[in-house]
Amino acid sequence: MTHAPTAVRPGSEATCNIVTRHLCAAVRAIVRIMNALLRILFAALLSLGASGLVQAHPHVWVTMQTELVYAPDGSITGIRHAWSFDDMFSTFATQGLESKEKGKFTREELAPLAKVNVESLKEYDYFTYATADGKKAELTDPALDYWLDYKDQVLTLNFLLPFKAPVKAKELKIEIYDPSVFVDFAFAKDKPVQFAGAPKCKLDVVLPREMTFAEGKALSQIPADQKNTTMTWGAQFASKILVHCP
Repeated sequence: MTHAPTAVRPGSEATCNIVTRHLCAAVRAIVRIMNALLRILFAALLSLGASGLVQAHPHVWVTMQTELVYAPDGSITGIRHAWSFDDMFSTFATQGLESKEKGKFTREELAPLAKVNVESLKEYDYFTYATADGKKAELTDPALDYWLDYKDQVLTLNFLLPFKAPVKAKELKIEIYDPSVFVDFAFAKDKPVQFAGAPKCKLDVVLPREMTFAEGKALSQIPADQKNTTMTWGAQFASKILVHCP
């Protein structure tokens, strides 16, 4: 059950309370209850004897554009994401936020919401994982380089994940996925991945495969307390960026 939020001025203490309360349902709660919800969903479908292909369908959809940021020396310094959320999530997340113009929000008005998004994603490594020549390449927090845009009723989170140390590698792999298959990440059709100041490297974008009936059934049967087991699932359905350099 949800309660209609009270409109307040952005930046006030009440705003933070509302953002925290409703983003817990939309962001923090997404990553914390995703496993339980998926299991409940599958249990219900299977108990009803649903025929055909039963899949662990996500509850939040993200269309993403990713940019690899290069330094003048050819090393990669960070990954810049632009994640556009589905209409339902966008509507829910902006409920109760007051704006000067009805139905429109400025970056300043969305700043508290952006902060909660980024802080919530930190616990889950921003759903972004990188390896350079087969070894883990550590990413750091976005610091202040993040913001939200709202256009055509779609909320888009923009943020830069810097590498802990600049990366120079012949083979760089970046995977974007939700470990529990609750959030669906799909590359945008237009300019899904871009280079900024890139050397002569080859880029491959690998789309995730579909979940099979057997995999969906197995996922639904994982006990709620076996988080580590569940967390291995998302990697099988990762969206991947592969960079090959001479």
